[in-house]
Amino acid sequence: MTATAESPPLTRLQIGLVILALACGGFGIGTGEFAIMGLLPDVARTFVVTTPQAGYVISAYALGVVVGAPLIAIAGAKSSRRSLLLVLMTVFAIGNLASAMAPDFWSFMVLRFLTGLPHGAYFGVSALVAASLVPLQMRARAVGYVMLGLTGATLAGTPVMALFGQFLSWRVMFLAVGLMGALTVTLIWIYLPRDKPAAGASVVRELVAFTHPQVLLTLALAATGFGGMFSIFSYIASTSTEVAHMPATMIPVMMALFGIGMNVGNVVGSKLADISLMGTIGGMLIFNIVVMTLFSLTAAHPVMLCTCTFLIGCTFAAGPAMQTRLMDVAADGQTLAAASMHSAFNIANALGAWLGGLVIAYGYGYAATGYVGAVLSFVGLFVFAASVWLERRGGRAGDAVCMAAS
Repeated sequence: MTATAESPPLTRLQIGLVILALACGGFGIGTGEFAIMGLLPDVARTFVVTTPQAGYVISAYALGVVVGAPLIAIAGAKSSRRSLLLVLMTVFAIGNLASAMAPDFWSFMVLRFLTGLPHGAYFGVSALVAASLVPLQMRARAVGYVMLGLTGATLAGTPVMALFGQFLSWRVMFLAVGLMGALTVTLIWIYLPRDKPAAGASVVRELVAFTHPQVLLTLALAATGFGGMFSIFSYIASTSTEVAHMPATMIPVMMALFGIGMNVGNVVGSKLADISLMGTIGGMLIFNIVVMTLFSLTAAHPVMLCTCTFLIGCTFAAGPAMQTRLMDVAADGQTLAAASMHSAFNIANALGAWLGGLVIAYGYGYAATGYVGAVLSFVGLFVFAASVWLERRGGRAGDAVCMAAS
């Protein structure tokens, strides 16, 4: 973040308030994205459609995330980060308030698409701002604190809003999320100092980021590395009841275990990433393969299923590390690259859920989703190895040039 020349350095309290403001936005986004999953039957009844048809609104939102992240990052290339965050969260707030008042199903689906547009760009720019406020050795932790809003939503915001939605109306949930967005706009306006666009910022400079192989490899790594988590989580309710033969009342417990795991993974992973960025990414891919294989082997045992569900949530530990890695390799196109991480994340969501559903449809059962996750992580490990090899090769080439020049 490039502050104005008149802006004094921020105190620790001021930095904490900025990160709190950014995390508040993440909490609202996470709540809006995930709480609707438990309210689809209510949406279906309101608009007189089937529950699977109501599920299209989730796909519409995810499509908005994938499309919006790069387009908004390019459109806002010459904007200051503070201004861009304020615009993004304003659009998010208005989109949710409008969703709460949608008169029919098609308008509701269009509004969910539009509301998803700022999602990826908001997280990408927030990560850049948070990382710019702290010393180099604390960047991943700062990114992790912002993401804590998103992971915290899976544990607190989602179940609470889903409960209110069930007892009152699903419209109440979107109204509340819209108000969270408005609160975030207020907090950012108050606590985030005014800044100037980076010198020489342009659309072309942002697009150049995608000419860097390491940027593409990191995005591919996110799309495969996170895919396994979604291949399992998308079907965890059916796995719990049909494979482990647990009562339906245990499904909220399983969701909570996954949410706790995400929060633990986010905090621990961000600290590990500040110690060894690439070591954390590689280590978590291996961890994924082991845990997801164990999930498939032991899914019929309730205690092991609960344990593995928590551990699969912990695989989110790679999130802050990969976001920080992307900022490192993006050179001058950091805004576009950072925003695109969440496009890759939603591709992972779609890919994991699709492949998981495929193995179930072919008769391998819900437990086999763990093997799908392990295979995706194994593919991610190859992408990671290619990234490390390319980086070392580039380093050796750079050393050779330096020796020749001397």
